Amino acid sequence: MRARLNDAITLLHSGDPERIGEALALLQGTVFAFSMKVCGHREDAEDTMQEVLLRSLPHLRRIDNPRALAVWLYKVTRNRCWRSRHKVAHSRAEMLSLDELMPGYEELQRLLRDRSTGPEERALRVEETQLLHKAVLTLPAPYRIVLVLHDMEELDTELVAQILNLHPGTVRVRLHRARLGVRKAMAQLLDGAVPPRLAERTMAHAGKRRKKRGDGAARDPQCKAIFANLSEYLDRRLAPPACEQIRRHIEACPACVAFLTDLSVAINRCRHFKVPECGQVQARLGSLLVEEYLRLAGIPPQAAEA
Repeated sequence: MRARLNDAITLLHSGDPERIGEALALLQGTVFAFSMKVCGHREDAEDTMQEVLLRSLPHLRRIDNPRALAVWLYKVTRNRCWRSRHKVAHSRAEMLSLDELMPGYEELQRLLRDRSTGPEERALRVEETQLLHKAVLTLPAPYRIVLVLHDMEELDTELVAQILNLHPGTVRVRLHRARLGVRKAMAQLLDGAVPPRLAERTMAHAGKRRKKRGDGAARDPQCKAIFANLSEYLDRRLAPPACEQIRRHIEACPACVAFLTDLSVAINRCRHFKVPECGQVQARLGSLLVEEYLRLAGIPPQAAEA
């Protein structure tokens, strides 16, 4: 979990108006950034920031645990995103199968060829940040929100499960498929500037096209077997024997090395993705939030720090 939520708790309970203002600014930035990552519309994110923070003010004084703050803040923000003008579809019917997201023979061969330039050098030729956000927005909402909370907001699996009312195992499954989906969509955008809607449609029908091309038959069965556990391997959550088995296979398989490198780069991009600040909107709202928080807490506006 990001340090800003720990800092916000400390600042809120300081009793000092200036430090309380700093805390509320941190929370504003958190809500705005999360909303932007999930829905992709600035106006919706600004509206969500305002509504969520105003709604949260009466509760903030009673929260003294950063994890409890995260659960409250992200739950309320998620629910508000679902009701935004540009509503985020969250139907459970939109499911990504692992087979749809695994690379076929042709893609693995391309990844092997691309290793000569390296994925990072390749990414420098495009507007990486914009393309990454487009790739994230192609994911069906149940996967997108798990990816945003875990990899972009840096929450652990158990906390994501609590926020979304899911079993931790379900979170891990969705996280892995979301990572594979972002990697696939990002590759399409990098190669051909595929519009996000087309990238989404491409993912949804990938399995049907593979059957026509026969790509599935070209996959090494051992490669196919380890794809389901690559996120557990990268996040070091596998038991030592299983981890060692995957490591030995990868070291002996150039195609898996290339794919794992590409997947790792996609995950790293997500972890370092930044949303531009909302600037004047946040500043205007911030003064109102501080004033209302101080009123609810019974703190004189000019109180000095003890």
